[in-house]
Amino acid sequence: MNDTYGKLYLIPTTLGDTDPLNVLPITVQRIIEQVDVFIVENEKTARRDIKKICPDKVQSSLTLFPLNKFTDINELPYYLEPCKKGLNVGLLSEAGCPGVADPGADIVKLAHEFNIKVVPLVGPSSILMAMMSSGMNGQSFAFNGYLPIDKGERKQEIKRLERLSFEHNQSQLFIETPYRNNKFLEDLCNTLNGNTDICVACDITLPTEYIKTLSVNDWKKNNVDLHKRPTLFIIHKS
Repeated sequence: MNDTYGKLYLIPTTLGDTDPLNVLPITVQRIIEQVDVFIVENEKTARRDIKKICPDKVQSSLTLFPLNKFTDINELPYYLEPCKKGLNVGLLSEAGCPGVADPGADIVKLAHEFNIKVVPLVGPSSILMAMMSSGMNGQSFAFNGYLPIDKGERKQEIKRLERLSFEHNQSQLFIETPYRNNKFLEDLCNTLNGNTDICVACDITLPTEYIKTLSVNDWKKNNVDLHKRPTLFIIHKS
């Protein structure tokens, strides 16, 4: 590492509208107090999150670089220029941990290439917290992101992941656009084997948190409304 460079701090945020200091360690607050340059997915929500964690921080002192689907990849090296000048930079996730199911991974990769020290901070990861609470195999698991939208392709992918889970004793995680959650759980129940387990982990760390693991046959007897609620789904076939 180049000792004259600043550090890139990977700063987690809450998974929803909850008191940050209920789920984030005091270290996160201390780092945000010290850092004025941030790489963020959305400026408005980033400013709101910074304000909630550090109410006394002067917002006009902040420099925010956007990192989202509209960002020109050629701009990314410029975002790390403050580090080369000795300033610390914070990579702030929209929800949870930067770089995990998050565009921040591109910045972290560049930091390593530029010999900039990367410092991950402790915070909530919906993927790990869902896995922890599922009762499924935490020794071998895979996060698959979103499944195909096309009905036929989705069914094939669900069956493929179920087969993979059985053959390798591997838990399979995925997410869906929140307004499609109810339909997605229905698709899982209509596609998977009756004795395959499904974990539904919804609103993690929020007052409305709901985490339940049942077999497909048992889910068919249960009603839960997941509409517009951030949810992780995990399947495991024994």
